[in-house]
Amino acid sequence: MRRALVLGTASCALLAPALAVAQTWPDKPLRIMVGASPGGGTDILARMLADKFAPSLKQSVVVENRPGASNTIAADMTAHAVPDGTTLLLATNTGQAVAPHLLKLKYDPLKDLQPIGLVAVMPNVLVVPTTSPYRTLKELTAAMAAKPGTFKYASSGIGSTQHVGGEAFNLSTGLKSIHIPYKGSSQAHMDILSGQVEMMFDSTSSAMSQIKAGKFRPLAIAWDKRSPELPDVATLAEQGIKGADVQTWYGLYVTAGTPRPVVERLGAELARVLKLPDVQERIKGLGGEINPLSLEQFAAMNRAEYERYGKLVRDANIKAE
Repeated sequence: MRRALVLGTASCALLAPALAVAQTWPDKPLRIMVGASPGGGTDILARMLADKFAPSLKQSVVVENRPGASNTIAADMTAHAVPDGTTLLLATNTGQAVAPHLLKLKYDPLKDLQPIGLVAVMPNVLVVPTTSPYRTLKELTAAMAAKPGTFKYASSGIGSTQHVGGEAFNLSTGLKSIHIPYKGSSQAHMDILSGQVEMMFDSTSSAMSQIKAGKFRPLAIAWDKRSPELPDVATLAEQGIKGADVQTWYGLYVTAGTPRPVVERLGAELARVLKLPDVQERIKGLGGEINPLSLEQFAAMNRAEYERYGKLVRDANIKAE
């Protein structure tokens, strides 16, 4: 009885600081780190979350863009931040599942970043500028076959899902196109629109605005189903190309070591925001889906995606150029 009492008292003593932090948190402004430049899909979603978090948390929430190194600069800063729950990271599978297999990092994405929740999943879409002579995927691949190694595809950086999608396409079709990396989708878009690069396997979250504006022509969806926002655009598989499906998912993370009550509070806040009708409509408008996951489910998905993309990187022989 006495031993149980002592253990119980000790447990309460250990829990007290964490509970105290949770009750007073957040006591200073928050920041959401983004590993891409302003205007891209990650930035759009991060600013949406910041706008929704601020009134509820009663603190200002700012978005800090740190593009480069396949989204890992922002992830590195989050991994090495004070674990007080005020430095968040809106990451994609680029930084969490692909880049670790290509770059030498100063942090462990599975150990140094605490998963909070899945924000959205967006299919990648193969686009060309509307000034392009290629109106269908069949026309594009025929031209690529006739001039091997001369077509270029853009990406938001080495190890991005756009990069992986392009190399998976090369592998699945037996064609060869040249990878041109940029520091974010918005920069890549400028060279596509100017005709310096022929195509891009972009996420719908960053490409949709250009598609709706009539500047990009979508040729194929890299998903196992058509996008509700682009119902007339056939999937790669429907057009005879299998094994090249690559999606972009967006997840929220915090520095590992953040007190569990704060982690749970962040998870609850994200779940609340993702239920808001205007948020659901915004993500749908970007061509994405919301698939709510618990903290544990998202952590399991994070690890599984790390392993899956590691295999894809090896199979497609993707290198950090």
